[in-house]
Amino acid sequence: MTYSLFYAFLVFMVVMYFTPGPNNIMLLSSSLTYGFRRTIPHIVGIVLGFAFMVAAVGLGLGSVFLTYPILQTILKYAGAAYLIYLAAAIAMSGPTRPGEGDGRGPMTFWGAAMFQWINAKGWVIVIGTITAYAAIAQFPLNIAIQTLISLLVGTVSTVVWALFGSALRPVLTSERLVRAFNILMAMLLLASLYPVFMDA
Repeated sequence: MTYSLFYAFLVFMVVMYFTPGPNNIMLLSSSLTYGFRRTIPHIVGIVLGFAFMVAAVGLGLGSVFLTYPILQTILKYAGAAYLIYLAAAIAMSGPTRPGEGDGRGPMTFWGAAMFQWINAKGWVIVIGTITAYAAIAQFPLNIAIQTLISLLVGTVSTVVWALFGSALRPVLTSERLVRAFNILMAMLLLASLYPVFMDA
């Protein structure tokens, strides 16, 4: 194993996972609105879904997108449309109390897992992982290492972001404050679309 490249990859993953992006913004809003416990399926869906994406692309699915670039374009714009829908849903979310629902509920495990395939920031991370850090070890050990690091760093970062949102619940006590916060999160989510259209 090339340890210097491994440590560089670890820093890359920490920075990419912990900085704001669609997943982290949605987790923050979800745990504020629904609480940490109800957000757990969303957390697990992100972590496992993204790790599976790293493994699948690293083991050869990426060649399909190189052969048929239209598929990546379709995913990119489908993801943008879905993010706009999610931003609208978040902006309209108010606080929920025990035993109450808002008709939408937090994102499910499968919803979060499938979302990774249309997440623009997710594709930046995957492409960077598979290309720039492929030489950390011999194939397929490199993919196994990258997938494991994705699982570990992903678990820590998603839990931290969800706990942060949950910690805001006692602070943002009024419905007006929660709605204002969710509108801000929705605007940040829309801002995360910039990389999608920057190279259009």
